[in-house]
Amino acid sequence: MTLPRLNVYRHDRGARALVTLAGVIDPVTAPRVRAALEQCLQDGITLIDVDLTTVDRCDDSGLRVFLDVSEHAAEAQAFLLLHHPSPQTEQLLMDTGCDGLLYPMRPGGARPQRA
Repeated sequence: MTLPRLNVYRHDRGARALVTLAGVIDPVTAPRVRAALEQCLQDGITLIDVDLTTVDRCDDSGLRVFLDVSEHAAEAQAFLLLHHPSPQTEQLLMDTGCDGLLYPMRPGGARPQRA
């Protein structure tokens, strides 16, 4: 028995959803992430918090999903925020200028600076 490469957990609280991802986000698993996040919008969620604490790796296919869903969320007067990315994922977001998707507060209240 092989373990899934990505687990997706969703917990709703009113119009807010916490989506926790665990594993790897790559071309194989990105469609699952997209489906889960788009479903939140279809269900009328207006704030989607994505917890990346247990994401081992996120490549550009995952980044594309986050950007697309963020755009769809804005069209629906909703928001997508990424929380607790790994250093690799945070660097990918900063290098591509997409760090605006990150939850704005860091320990001590500082945001990471782009390299």
